[in-house]
Amino acid sequence: MSVSDATNWPTSALDAAATAFAALTCEPAPLALDCTAFFSDAGLPRPVMPLPALRDWLLYHPRAYTARDEVWRELIRRARLDGPHWVVAAVGMAMPALQQYAANLGEGYTGDPADIDAEILTGFLTALRDRADLTKPAPYASLCKAAWRAGRDLRLQQHQCLPVQDIEHLALGSRTPPVPYGHPDLLVRRAVTLGIVDPEDEQPYIDVRLGRRAIEPIAARNGVSVDALRMRLSRIDSRLAEALADGLLTGIASPETTARLRQQAEQRGRRRAGRAAAARREATRRHAAAAAA
Repeated sequence: MSVSDATNWPTSALDAAATAFAALTCEPAPLALDCTAFFSDAGLPRPVMPLPALRDWLLYHPRAYTARDEVWRELIRRARLDGPHWVVAAVGMAMPALQQYAANLGEGYTGDPADIDAEILTGFLTALRDRADLTKPAPYASLCKAAWRAGRDLRLQQHQCLPVQDIEHLALGSRTPPVPYGHPDLLVRRAVTLGIVDPEDEQPYIDVRLGRRAIEPIAARNGVSVDALRMRLSRIDSRLAEALADGLLTGIASPETTARLRQQAEQRGRRRAGRAAAARREATRRHAAAAAA
């Protein structure tokens, strides 16, 4: 079936994803994964494998843990950095598990089974985009767990609804929103004002630490490596913890403390500028050497 044939497009989110994956991986040029960068002991039979063949191999080798982790780390990286077709590829590679979850959770469900499909896919995509941590083992398991939990939560909602006659007269307590004292975003903003966090690090820190967004796209947007951004955020964690312990983010900083923090921020800025300049000189040297060769 053609992907563009809207009249025959599946109504289920999982069926639609499976159809898109089939179109993406059909002959004569199926999407393939280059496995040459994986560990030599991963055990994969070929260095470059079309995704359907790779999925079948992983299904037939359930104890190939190293290969599975390597494959899924690469799929997650590509889904985050290399465009929507790799998102479709990742969903298609997980489709046997996602369809099994949908079948199990759909038993006895009185609502529309397509809703469970949609929740499972949404949970998977959320973890794929932001939640799965590539530094931890079994990233595929974390994706599957997120998908299953999303479907399960929808299923449980059937038993959590309590009909009431007049919701306006329920004793719900005060509706006044809490004052945002100590809200993490506000604390980070104050830390930037004091010079504890550098301005260019504010949004990456909020996205990764508070928003729990995936670090790979954020590092790419900021022009730094993932490892460099992780080290930078770790240092910010330490400075924020020290500032909180000293009461700097919840109280008033003295002029002497403010001057010291600004001096430290200037020193960090000079070190960062020096490293950037050294990196540019090294890139220029390598380019000149390549041109001369």
